Amino acid sequence: MRVKNILSTFTEFSFEDLGLEEQLFEDYKSKYLDLYDKVKTTNQVEKVSVLNDIDFELELIHRDEINVTYILNLLAKLKDASPQEADKQRKAILDILAGEVNLRSKRELIERFIQENLPLIQDPEDIPTEFDSFWNKEKISAVKNLSKEENLDEDKLQDVIGNYLFTEKKPLRDEVISIMKERPKLKERATVSERITNKIIQFVETFISGIAS
Repeated sequence: MRVKNILSTFTEFSFEDLGLEEQLFEDYKSKYLDLYDKVKTTNQVEKVSVLNDIDFELELIHRDEINVTYILNLLAKLKDASPQEADKQRKAILDILAGEVNLRSKRELIERFIQENLPLIQDPEDIPTEFDSFWNKEKISAVKNLSKEENLDEDKLQDVIGNYLFTEKKPLRDEVISIMKERPKLKERATVSERITNKIIQFVETFISGIAS
């Protein structure tokens, strides 16, 4: 799951890259959740199990993807609604975006998709594909803009983001300094690296966390 999350972030992802067939991957993921539920919910007195010592990393499954999927389902219904009903549904969607903590960083982009892209989509079934295309373009653009704004090596920036996703530990100061095309003065390094680190974290929260691949 950790490797897949990284591969699907910046590449044209295929399960051939992962070395597992998609169905087999989903089967393993399902069993992983079954084991977690068994360990956490069982009330029966059982023999000590090695499962009790497993540190389940459920955040790798991105359970909050359901929120984005839910929004896309609402958008599909919005396309087929009458003008009056469409206004109500649009307001409901915006309220959800404002109220869900994990969607707040995505609100502006999703609203732009609704305003600019949704009217051009004829078939509601095409909405997920069009949304993925829109999101990937915005993600690539955001990486380029961050690189330009902070004068960073774009390829190295992507490596730092990938490492952050893999380790789940924010980049170290020296790691951030190493991707700058021009090194700041010693007395400025702490401030500059902290600013860039915060931008990297914000990028991940906006474009990757909670977004199905």
